[in-house]
Amino acid sequence: MHNLTLTQLREAINKGEISSEELTKHYLTRIRKADSNLNAFITVTEELALAAAKKADQQKDNRPLLHGLPIAHKDIFCTKGIKTSCGSKMLDNFIAPYDATVVERFTNSGAILLGKTNMDEFAMGSSNETSYYGPTRNLWDLNTVPGGSSGGSAAVVAAWLAPASTGTDTGGSIRQPAALCGITGLKPTYGRVSRFGMIAFASSLDQGGPFAQTAEDCALLLEAMAGFDPKDSTSIDKPVPHYQQSLNDSLEGLTMGLPKEFLGKGLDSTVEQSLQETIKMFEKLGVKIKEVSLPHTHLAVPTYYVIAPAECSSNLARYDGVRFGFRHPDPKNLEDLYKQTRTQGFGNEVKRRILMGTYVLSSGYYDAYYLKAQQVRQLIANDFKEAFKEVDFIIGPTTPTPTFPIGEKADPISMYLCDLYTININLAGLPALSIPAGLKGNLPIGVQLIGNHFEEARLLNAAHQFQQNTDWHQQTPEAFKGDIA
Repeated sequence: MHNLTLTQLREAINKGEISSEELTKHYLTRIRKADSNLNAFITVTEELALAAAKKADQQKDNRPLLHGLPIAHKDIFCTKGIKTSCGSKMLDNFIAPYDATVVERFTNSGAILLGKTNMDEFAMGSSNETSYYGPTRNLWDLNTVPGGSSGGSAAVVAAWLAPASTGTDTGGSIRQPAALCGITGLKPTYGRVSRFGMIAFASSLDQGGPFAQTAEDCALLLEAMAGFDPKDSTSIDKPVPHYQQSLNDSLEGLTMGLPKEFLGKGLDSTVEQSLQETIKMFEKLGVKIKEVSLPHTHLAVPTYYVIAPAECSSNLARYDGVRFGFRHPDPKNLEDLYKQTRTQGFGNEVKRRILMGTYVLSSGYYDAYYLKAQQVRQLIANDFKEAFKEVDFIIGPTTPTPTFPIGEKADPISMYLCDLYTININLAGLPALSIPAGLKGNLPIGVQLIGNHFEEARLLNAAHQFQQNTDWHQQTPEAFKGDIA
């Protein structure tokens, strides 16, 4: 039953063909057998999951949207009474006293929590290697990374340890692991999904979103998690569409833009070939292709790595050993408490970004770096604004290459360049999703679709039509297809 999509499982539960308890037990068994190899979960909530599943099976009428369906949450979302670590030693002992809005909405929609997934520390990373709990491994090749920062969430869906999961995307952290693990991942428009209770990395960039096998499943999940939240000042007060209703709309007559800046140096030839084959399929579906230009694309990475560290420096100032989280046991004085707590509690990548962010915000450098980066950010947003005057949505590679071996990209700059094609979407606050579109040997390749603000329905429609005519999203390594030994 784990080979069924979330939508198919929903139908089976509502028809009485399977029970929530039966389904939850099945996934928990797979987690026990497989996760020692993947390291995708930080916490498994077995007792809570089974109790919730039993309760769900007793409800026969007025069943909510995700009634009885097991899911996993990235360990960046606060969960009341359950450890919320953010992949860091700093929060290894933190038990959240409340639920994030996303968690609350999934619970109210009837979802069953299987556990909390592994991630790069405080969502800082592109490979899931900076986690205090060790790296998550990619099921396609256990010696490679699943992508990050939401690598654990992508891995559990790709390995059929959960039918769906949540992630967060600050510079590509949903789309990039979705591409490297061969599943579908959606980053909604900034403000579409509440950030309340989602531990902050870079507040003007962070956005929660879903992972699933298909665009159809992501439509169902987005409907459950999206919507205005008065507890989040960046939340947009805009009605949430019924995303599944438009999945089968015709694509005839729509125009897709292909940015010329997305092709050329740095792009793996097989990834480019998969992109071109994807474009041909959309042409068969009636979509017109038009070349567009995003002239400031080359400035996206340096702009992001000024703005994001600056915001992280501010957000992570609260971790001082005084109120919650890790605390140095024997400080000499208050200053030593701060210094030793942060030295021991944070990993190297987090420290690197805090230092970088503090530097660009410091007196004498704010105008030269941070203010200038914000100005370039507006230029990047204007590029998309101009492009969407000519096209309905944009297509491009999700990542420059397929996945890579654990430990290969020890140089921070080479790691940062993994997000070359995803960062500019976050800077502009746009929606985008990655879909499986090919293989290089036995490694999956993703292609991303980018839409104008609040046009998730169009992206999901296009992705669904592509998946109705291809089978890349159905590819799974043999070791994880059946019951795990």
